[in-house]
This record gives sequence, C-alpha cells and structure tokens, in this order.
Amino acid sequence: MKQWLKNIRKGYGKKLLSIHTWNAWIVVILAISGLMLVGGFWREILGIGRVWLKWLHIVVGLAMLVPVVYYLLLASKHWKQLRNRPWQKVNTIIVLALLVGWLISGIVLWQFKLAGPRWSNAALLIHDLLTWVGLPYIIYHSITRTKWLKDSSRRAVKAPSPMEGTSHTPDIVVTGENATAAATALSSPGTERASGEKSPDQPEKPQPVYTRRAFIRSAVGVGLAVTLGPTFVSWVGRNLSIDNSIDSMLENDPNRLNPLPQPAAASSPPIGGGAEGHFRVYTVTPIPSFSNENWSFRIDGLVERAQVWNWEQFVKLARTVQVSDFHCVTGWSVYKNTWEGISLKQLLTQAGVKPEAHSVKFYSGDGVYTDAITMDQAQMDDIMVAVMHDGKPIPADLGGPVRLVIPQMYAYKSVKWLNRIELIDSEHIGYWEERGYDKDAWLTGASQRIPNIS
Repeated sequence: MKQWLKNIRKGYGKKLLSIHTWNAWIVVILAISGLMLVGGFWREILGIGRVWLKWLHIVVGLAMLVPVVYYLLLASKHWKQLRNRPWQKVNTIIVLALLVGWLISGIVLWQFKLAGPRWSNAALLIHDLLTWVGLPYIIYHSITRTKWLKDSSRRAVKAPSPMEGTSHTPDIVVTGENATAAATALSSPGTERASGEKSPDQPEKPQPVYTRRAFIRSAVGVGLAVTLGPTFVSWVGRNLSIDNSIDSMLENDPNRLNPLPQPAAASSPPIGGGAEGHFRVYTVTPIPSFSNENWSFRIDGLVERAQVWNWEQFVKLARTVQVSDFHCVTGWSVYKNTWEGISLKQLLTQAGVKPEAHSVKFYSGDGVYTDAITMDQAQMDDIMVAVMHDGKPIPADLGGPVRLVIPQMYAYKSVKWLNRIELIDSEHIGYWEERGYDKDAWLTGASQRIPNIS
C-alpha cells in the first residue's frame, strides 16, 4: 500500500496541475448545464433535450468524484508544502468543501425518490447555496490566477522617473515584484556603493504602482458582486423567509377576476397552519393572465352532460378543504398546504362518465401544457380542482386562478391554469412525459398506487 501511494505521488506537481485542469472543465460544464436546467427560457427550447441535459449534468457531477479522490491521495504531500501558506490552506479547504458538498447534495437529488421529499428538499437548498457562494468564488479564483495575470511583464505599469526631465534617465517600468531591482538600477555607474549604502545622488526608491493584476482582481470581484448580488439576494428572500413570496405574488397578480372567491371557515385561518416552504415557479410558456371576459371552465368529451361555467358561476360551486404536501420532481417540496376547491370525483359524477372513457385529460390555459390520468386514478378522493391556497386566491405564478392538485403524484401532473377537462377513450402522454419524464409520477409511499397509464 505504501509503495502504491509512493508511486501515485511521484511527480505530484504535474498531477496537481492536471487535477486543476480537469476540475475546471467539470465545473464549467456543470455551471452551464445547471443554469440551462433551471432557466425558464431553455425549458421550451430544449424539449426532450432537457432530459438528456439533466443526465449529462448528473454524469459529469459524478465524474467530479475522480479528481476529488485523486487529490486526497496527494493531499498529505501538498499539505506539507503549504505549511507556511495559511491562505492557500484556507483556499484548498474551501474548494474541497464546495466540491464535496456539491457531490453529496447532487447524489441525493439524483436519487430523490429513494431519499424522500424532506432529504431532497434540504439537498436542493444546500446545492443552490453552494452554487451561489461557490461559483463566483471559483470564477474569481480562476481568473485572478491565470498565467496572463501572473506574468509580470504583462501587468507592468509605467511610472515616470523621479529624475524625469534630465537628459540621461529614461522612463522606468515598475512592477510589484521588481520595484527593488528597478530602484537599484537607477544608480549611475560611477556612484555605486556597498550594499545598503545610499548614494547622495541616488534617486528616491520609487513606490510600487497599482498593478494590472490588482486592478483586474478588484474589477472581477466588483463585477461578480454587481451581476450576481441582486439575484443572490432574491434567492435568499425566496428560500430563507426574508419575505412572504405568496403575498408578493398576489400583490403583482396579473389575473383580474371578480368576484374573488371567499374562503371557507377551514381555510381562514388555514387548518394546515400555513404552508411550510417556498414554491419555485417553473413554466414552459410565459405566465398567462385571465379576466372574466376570457376565462371559462369546461368538462367535455366522453361525458353524458358537458359542462361549461364562467367565472361567476364557477366560484359558486360547493368547495371542500384539504391539507396536503406538494412535491416537485426537481427535488423541492412545500408542506402542509391548505387547498380549497372542488373534488375531481364530484365534477366527473356531475358530468356523467360514459363507459368507454379510458383517461381524463387536463388542459392548461397557456394553450400548450396537457397531462392525463386513467379513470381508475381519477377516483382518488384527494384529487382537487383548487381555487384557493391557505385561504387566499391562487396567484397566476402558482397556476391560478384554478389549478389541479394531485397530492400523491409529483407536481408535473398537477396542471396549472386548468380550464378544461376532457374524457377520452385512449391514453394521453403529457407534455413532460413526451419529453422524457417518467410516466410513473407516484410519490414514494403513495397510499393509492393505482396502475399507471398502460
């Protein structure tokens, strides 16, 4: 074992350089793919490519384990070399902590079904926090340590000679590293003296000038703070309860529907005690807005009695209240939501289901998104066409004025801006299932795992 480690550590300087290079490429790929995965702009453009991009992100993330483990084999030798360099030790610890934290939280998110909602929710928060803190740090660290910045001849700044104006003294190039040498060179040949003795004619030692390296380090730091700072503050506000994001969404809600639904006694105050967690807004289209003039709700297809309501009629329908957790397939959850709305079973019973109906298809008011469940799955008691959340109207950002809620399935089944339900005689593959999402949308431990669409 000792001999093997000895062989591994031979030429460890070059090996450390290789580790830095590979790790840099891994971080670049993870940063680009991660930003594309969460960016709303890319969700519709990528289509099924988003699923492949997700797998690229996972595979490259797992590949991060290789340089980390390789470095740990070289760490003892490297650590001895850094014994008199405390800041380099701190930097090494920070980078290792970031890489290990990303790796562990990423594995939990990858295996979110095994980990369960609470672990994956915590892992996503940690993963995001490490990204917001770590990515700017690594960018800054990388840029300010490039060979171009370390080359003194490139970051030199010309300073005028103290003897400027005389005919025999040229301008002098001064850098942080060669300022002393430049001062010595200022002595004229005839006045050289022993080391440490100053000639009366020797000019004052020039002061170091602000180097290009120092300027760029500062510029990079300020640039990162200006560009990423506001977004980071916004992320903190959404995830660490600096503000109430639901209330903020309602204040800026583009929907203009009257009258507003009035909460039942069980909704105000909410019997769930108030939702725990924060919703993340993902959409595949721009968020639509509705008014009394352009909103309606219908149930049609293989039914005995097709139903159509305008907004004034729909808010008068009898509603029930339930408390349930809300889980997104990307790893986050919101717990103890108090939803108020109409049971899907009630709506289907009112419309009358024809025997040949196989699936219930749901349409979003954005005109693009659809999904479906089987008729057997539609008999679950907790599937709700929701109108209120925690005693308040559902804002457009969260799928209001009306959205589907299927508590025992991941949220891509819970169609936002729901405005039509159609009963059909065959299966229907939903928007994200068409693009590679699993048709098995059941949560781990769901109590009513009725067979999926065949």
